[in-house]
Formats: sequence, C-alpha cells, structure tokens
Amino acid sequence: MSSVYDILNERGFLEQVTDPNVAALLQREKVTLYCGFDPTASSLHVGSLVPIMGLAHFQRAGHRPLIIVGGATGMIGDPSGKSEERNLLTPRQVEANSVAIEKQLSHFVTFEGDNAARMLDNADWIGPYSYLEWLRDVGKHFTINAMLTKDSVRRRLEDREHGISYTEFSYMLLQAYDFLHLYRQYGCKLQVGGNDQWGNITAGIDLIRRMGHEQTYGITFPLLTTAGGEKFGKTAAGAVWLDAERTSVWDFYQYWIRADDRDVIRFLKLFTFLPLEQIAALERQLADHPEQRAAHKALAREATALVHGRDQAEAMERGAAVLYGQEIKDLTDDQLRALFADAPSHRIDRDRLAQGVPIVDLLVEAQVVPSKSEARRRLSAGGVYLNNISVDGNCVVNTSSLASPSCIVVRSGKKNYCLIQVG
Repeated sequence: MSSVYDILNERGFLEQVTDPNVAALLQREKVTLYCGFDPTASSLHVGSLVPIMGLAHFQRAGHRPLIIVGGATGMIGDPSGKSEERNLLTPRQVEANSVAIEKQLSHFVTFEGDNAARMLDNADWIGPYSYLEWLRDVGKHFTINAMLTKDSVRRRLEDREHGISYTEFSYMLLQAYDFLHLYRQYGCKLQVGGNDQWGNITAGIDLIRRMGHEQTYGITFPLLTTAGGEKFGKTAAGAVWLDAERTSVWDFYQYWIRADDRDVIRFLKLFTFLPLEQIAALERQLADHPEQRAAHKALAREATALVHGRDQAEAMERGAAVLYGQEIKDLTDDQLRALFADAPSHRIDRDRLAQGVPIVDLLVEAQVVPSKSEARRRLSAGGVYLNNISVDGNCVVNTSSLASPSCIVVRSGKKNYCLIQVG
C-alpha cells in the first residue's frame, strides 16, 4: 500500500522537504503534523485548497492533523509572499474569522475518531507571554544574520518603497514557537504549508533542535499558477472564495469548468480524491475528445462537492445542462437566480399566475419581444421556450409552469433568456 508521501508525490503536492528521511518516517509511524491558517478573512479561498487537501490526504492515511488558526499570528501578519504590510486585525475580527474557517475546514477533515483533527488557536500559548519573557525565552535563540537570509525577509528589505516593519519581521519567531509548542504538547513532528512558508518552517525546526529535542521535519506544497501565467484562484472579479456568500456556488463551479485544458489534469490530481487511474482515463478522453470536456466536468463536480456538498454539485451540473438546452427542473430559486443573474427578469403576481397568463401576453410584458405580432411570429416558428421546452401560441403559463418554487424561465431563440419571478 502506498504511503501518504508517495500519494502526495504522485498527485503533485510535494514542492520541498527539509529532510528526505521524512518519507521513511511517514511509512514507519503515524505522525502528528500541523498546518497554520491566518484568519485574515471570514473565508478561505481556493488558493488554500492545496494545503487543505494535503491535510486530508494525511488524515486518510492515518496521520493526525493539527490545524492552527492563528489568533496571535493573524494579528501580526505574515510577510511571506507579500509586497507590503497588511492591515492588522482586531481580536474580535480574528475570533469571528476563525469560527468561519473552522466550519469550512470541517468539510475536508474529520474532528472525530482515533486520528481526529484538532483545531487550535496559537493565541492560547503566545498571548500569555510578556514582551520581556518572549525576548528572553524565544528571541535569544535567533540571530538577525539568519533571519535576514530568509527569502520572505530579504525580498521585502530590497523593496525601498515598502520595506518590512519590525512587527512583520518578528512573525518568524511566532510561527517557530508554534512548532516548538506543538512538538512539546502534542508530539508534532511535521509542519506543512505553502512553499512561501519554507523560511518559517525551517526556523521552527531550528528552534526545536536548539532546545535539545529530536529531529522534526517540514514539507511545502506548491503555490500554483495557471498555464496562462495567472495566479491560481484569481478571476477578473477577484479571489474565488469557499464561502458561498462571497463566491456563489455557481461561480465556484464555473471556475473549474473554465480551467485551461493544460491545467485540468493537474487540478484533478490536486483538488479531487478521484483515483489516479480514473484521472488517467479522463486525460486520454481529453486528448481524444476535447469537445466533450469530460475532465472539466469531473473536476467541477468533485471540487464543488468537496466544498459545498454533493447535492449542490449535482444541482450545478443540472444548471450547466440548462445552458445547453436541457429542460429546467429540480432547481431551487437561489440556483436559478444565480444561473440567470445576468439575464433580464420580470416579476408577476402569484394569484394572477394561478389564473393563467397567455404566453403571448407574458412575452410582451417581460419585454422578451416588442409586440404581440412578433410574439406570435416567433411562436409559430418554434422559437419560444418555457423552461427550455418549446411551446406554441396556445400555451397558457400557470403555476404548473414553475421550474422552481418561484421562478419560470422564458427563452426566445438560442440565448435570449428572461427570468420570470413569481411573488
């Protein structure tokens, strides 16, 4: 049976390892590991999915993940990968964001069982320190010389416009101490994170060694860009969030559907649990029949199911089929409104709908057509559709025409949609 190290390597998760012996360690014993997430927003985004999926693979292989939501470090701000200093958060913001992030992470890891994940807040062990105690107990183990060699610090020092504040410069010590505390308290031997965390991870390993403890390890995951050179998880509208209130389920699904052909197989390995054999079959299908977009559909379905649930993923598949002319049914009001957010809409009274509205009248009222004569012409030509089903001039729209509890979709021609909302 493959070890988690082999699984991660085969699926493209491994960027750097601090010691090649970590592979043997993971094969030999069940390891406690940790990954940190700064609560800088009330939602994680898809850029966070690489370490999240990594943790899920570790837990599925029997290892125990500790998830650190940085109540302390989140108030400071990690300079790694940043070109300028972030705005500092209040304790109340940190607390609210942490609660939301924990809920999102629970979709990927389980907090029950023999190797249950555990959510911890580093404010619990860093907060009680006084400044003088911190300098004496932690700061004395770090040299400025070594800290200046870290890429995250050096890049900021070379930026004359922004530089790096003492606050952010100190961040490395906080994260290093996290690793030491977790090693002592929970026997944590491994830290994982994005490859921008390499300097922070190695600082923690060095601190543990200086304190006279045994060898610990670090693994970094890749920070992804798309084949087109864009930052992964970014769109013209901004970041793609895991929170449906920030990025709708429909837009989330569409992000994956629109993946570049050159990225889709790599994304299937990283962001789904589909077996590699199945992904290989999708890769062959992509090469032979790219127009079928089977790999893209599988990616969108599985990624959406992980974040938003299988029911929502299936609803988005049905929604996508709607755009290709399939009958519109079994969708919620919210799903239809998201699907046709850019289409014109028209509101009609429910009591009036119950009495029945001739399709000719509805087409004119909703401004789908300019006149009744034009409505009749299009109807006689078979160019009018109710919930993607062709109708004729005798059609009367009523409550049995609803595609969802409060919505009806009228279409003229191939793409001229109008959402009828019933109130």
